[in-house]
Amino acid sequence: MTDLSKKPYNLSASQIDFVKQKVASMSTEAKIGQLFFVIGEDEENTDLKEFVKKYQPGGIMYRPDAAKKLQHEIATSQEASDIPLLIAANLEAGGNGLVNEGTWLGRPLQVAATDNPENAYNLGNVSGYEAKQVGGNMSFAPIVDLDLNFRNPIMNSRTFGSDKDRVIKMSDAEIEGLNANHVIPVAKHFPGDGVDERDQHLLSSINSLSADEWMESYGEIYHHLIENGLPSIMIAHIMQPAWEQKLQPGIEDKDLRPASTSKLLIDGLLRDVLNFNGLTITDATPMIGYNAIMPRSEALPATINAGIDMILFNKDIDEDYKFVTDAVADGTISMDRVDEAVTRIIGTKVAQGVMNTDCELCEPASSDIDLKLAEHEKLAAKVATESVTLVKDRDNLLPITPKKYPRVRLVVLGDNDDGGFKEGGKVTAKFKEKLEEKGFEVTVFDRQHLNFQEVFEGGVQYEKDQFDLAFYVANVETASNQTTTRLDWIHLMAADAPWFMKDIPTVFVSTCNPYHLFDIPMVSTYVNAYTGNDVTIDALLRKMTGEEKFIGINPVDPFCGRFDTRL
Repeated sequence: MTDLSKKPYNLSASQIDFVKQKVASMSTEAKIGQLFFVIGEDEENTDLKEFVKKYQPGGIMYRPDAAKKLQHEIATSQEASDIPLLIAANLEAGGNGLVNEGTWLGRPLQVAATDNPENAYNLGNVSGYEAKQVGGNMSFAPIVDLDLNFRNPIMNSRTFGSDKDRVIKMSDAEIEGLNANHVIPVAKHFPGDGVDERDQHLLSSINSLSADEWMESYGEIYHHLIENGLPSIMIAHIMQPAWEQKLQPGIEDKDLRPASTSKLLIDGLLRDVLNFNGLTITDATPMIGYNAIMPRSEALPATINAGIDMILFNKDIDEDYKFVTDAVADGTISMDRVDEAVTRIIGTKVAQGVMNTDCELCEPASSDIDLKLAEHEKLAAKVATESVTLVKDRDNLLPITPKKYPRVRLVVLGDNDDGGFKEGGKVTAKFKEKLEEKGFEVTVFDRQHLNFQEVFEGGVQYEKDQFDLAFYVANVETASNQTTTRLDWIHLMAADAPWFMKDIPTVFVSTCNPYHLFDIPMVSTYVNAYTGNDVTIDALLRKMTGEEKFIGINPVDPFCGRFDTRL
């Protein structure tokens, strides 16, 4: 059984006695409820009190919503719960991960580009503070993955980069900022995303490093965090075949499992090898990477039996509860294993100050909300100033000024919203407005209404007659359930591609994915901004117009390991 006197719990004898007595007194239904980390329901569609009393979940994860609305929904749910709830959100880039009005401080890769752990602390501090204002107490962050494959469509700008030492340094600081607000950090995505070029939302992706390579990279990161008392880890639908094969020699390929259903990777690698004693939570189980590996009725019990304590999200909540209830009833999941999981859940809630030994919520949200947005915006501006990175300026086009290039053609790629929980929205209007404020005459390339003459008949002079500088912005965001973050030119003649870049000055900026040189290696000037918030666009344009120096560093290889991108 779990030793609550050891890290990450470090509970006193009286606290341990409370946890044991609480678990012993709970009904089987209440224990099963604690295993589930459900999606936040909308009070406009669901009776929240009835929902919480019926399912008795251990935690609720929320997507971003209005602060006042969230505050009321979370308070209502906490009041209805016999055991205080874990309230989580993806606080990856700021308080906007929970609160619509919250601060978008900057994506982790942008923070890494500052090479300044103070900014990572601010990321955790701002995220934690703003979440706490509405009742949040858990962060599904920091992201401690390594960005080792530039083709990976889900991670790149969500990581602290490819250097394990920088990931550790930044993660430590972000955790410190979260802890300052009594918000529980949950490191993700074990056993490590960023190796495969595919997305675990769509299939069980693979961390294909050898066992030794894994231990020297991801393993070192997790070992460091565990030694420092990390309370919780999110378990991904990602395979790590080398470690399963090491722990069970002769295992057949067909029996390899993603970590979310693998006893070898959880009870074996994570708990026995890395000595993790804390709380484990799956990544979202509606993902195809979870459901395609085995029937869901078998996968949910396999998850608990693997040593994982909480199941994130449901497909059909009644069906999922029945799958687990039936598995407990027929002995597929033993009550000892249920008690172990519930002990970790309750132990974490006590150790992290979510609940006391009177089973009361320790820190209810205040009735007032003060997000400190003006103060936090200054911290975001600091990140922006320190992060924007000049990757190359081969032909010395910078600085750009209205005197040198009075007429600018602005071409924005990827500025659309097709779901996938994208974060940044659109940037076209922002860039146009801010360039015009600096004195440029800006025309936006209209992808919806192509100029036939330009596409099929216009030559170099035709383009020169219209603009002096082509300013490209790629706002191609990482997002769930997409297979690529590559540049996708208009399929008709690649009509928006800069075929004229050898004749007309052309600059290229990315507000997210740092790897676009792979698709446009011949461009002269390339800048990575990492985040498309207002303060970053402001900093970017100050630097491009010569008002401010570029000081950001490359936290990954933006040249993608190729010679042509450097030319």
